[in-house]
Amino acid sequence: MELYESDSPGPDSDEETVRPGPFWRHALWVLGITAVAVAAGWATSLFRIGPERYGLPPAAPGALWPYLAAWAAIGLVVAAVLRTAAAKVPVYAPGRIAAGLIYGGTRLSLGWRPEAPLLGGMAAVALIAAAVWCAIAFRPPQQAPKERTVVER
Repeated sequence: MELYESDSPGPDSDEETVRPGPFWRHALWVLGITAVAVAAGWATSLFRIGPERYGLPPAAPGALWPYLAAWAAIGLVVAAVLRTAAAKVPVYAPGRIAAGLIYGGTRLSLGWRPEAPLLGGMAAVALIAAAVWCAIAFRPPQQAPKERTVVER
């Protein structure tokens, strides 16, 4: 069953397409996006979280594992929301959106090490952004305005 015309992006493209398939493929996608984004956030924060001789002094003291675990859990939810919507309707770039939200949250959390309420707020912002992105995809297609013809007498 073809959903789009022949000039539409292929099934491997990250453009706006419906992504049906078995549950295991969706779960694997969610796990992969989350793992890559959390790992990228951690890797790009190393200069702020390592010993002072390797870069800038640490931004904030404290353990990193709670923040990595929190963003892994938050990332699973954000990626699952986007993938669930992408399985039903065409969503533009769900992988890039999920990875960007998870990466940004991980990077900010490791640099600042916010308290629990602020971390919860950051999680809410990421989830709301994902939900808004999905809501845009669920809106009905707009119809082109009818052309008016002017009859001259």
